[in-house]
Amino acid sequence: MSSRHPGPGTGPVAVLVVTWNSARVLPAFLASLPEGMTGLDWRLVVADNDSADGTADLVRSLAPDATVVRTGRNAGYAAGVNAALEAAAGWDGGFRAALVCNPDVRMGTGCAARLVDALDAPLSGGRRVGISVPLLYEEDGTLHHSLRRESRVTRALGEAVIGNRRAGRFPLLSELVTDPAAYRRATVADWATGALMALSRPCLDACGPWDESFFLYSEETEYCLRARDHGFATRLEPAASAVHLGGDSQVSPRLWTLLTLNRVRLYRRRHGPAATAAFRAAVLLRETSRAALGRPASLAAARALASPSALRATPGP
Repeated sequence: MSSRHPGPGTGPVAVLVVTWNSARVLPAFLASLPEGMTGLDWRLVVADNDSADGTADLVRSLAPDATVVRTGRNAGYAAGVNAALEAAAGWDGGFRAALVCNPDVRMGTGCAARLVDALDAPLSGGRRVGISVPLLYEEDGTLHHSLRRESRVTRALGEAVIGNRRAGRFPLLSELVTDPAAYRRATVADWATGALMALSRPCLDACGPWDESFFLYSEETEYCLRARDHGFATRLEPAASAVHLGGDSQVSPRLWTLLTLNRVRLYRRRHGPAATAAFRAAVLLRETSRAALGRPASLAAARALASPSALRATPGP
């Protein structure tokens, strides 16, 4: 698939896609891959989480050279990524880097090569770039603010009181990075939206599998933070761009609840009980205030957060 692009490591770039009832968006994704992967040797792996709409058969029809992994159940996004990584690890010669993609992403010309070229760049403090991400745009051409700061109590409170977009201008008050200058340069972030990210082989080897306890949402956050713990940074490559068609977490009470609970679960993983209680209270304040404005998704999330058993397990969809 496509021509050789010189660079570190051996083997092709593994393009990893996790699907679940993705037949509607998948044909356009597959059609866009040759342009997005221009300049790279690459192979496609699709991990299908037991789709009921013929997604796996569609891949076999439209991309007969692809490796299709049927997980046999709706195993979650992280489990799908791990299944795809395991399949790619079995190739003769392995792979030099991985590109984790949502099936509703459309890469610009040469996007992947720019992301791969950005990997392993040395940074201050002995760190390297282990994860590179592109500029992401909405369907209407609006820039998506994809860079994030690590969760803190002050940031959760800032978002609760003045909203994440207004608070995003102040690093102490929001996880969301909204400074336009951050998207015009190669910016290192604590983590980034996981719709499209390139992972270096050294980073993958150091971090191991994705955390499958996060069924959906926060799995990319956890992975970026874990990579940082191992000395690998997440960095925006502004020369690479893609369109993300987006999902329904903003409007679905069920998915927004899952997103909200997983934020708190991940915070608890990395902080003590007192800090977690304060963070949970700040997130609950945000969702309660949005629920009072008539947002059903926030009402569902607030009710779940208020439950004593809310954080004991990750609910599936």
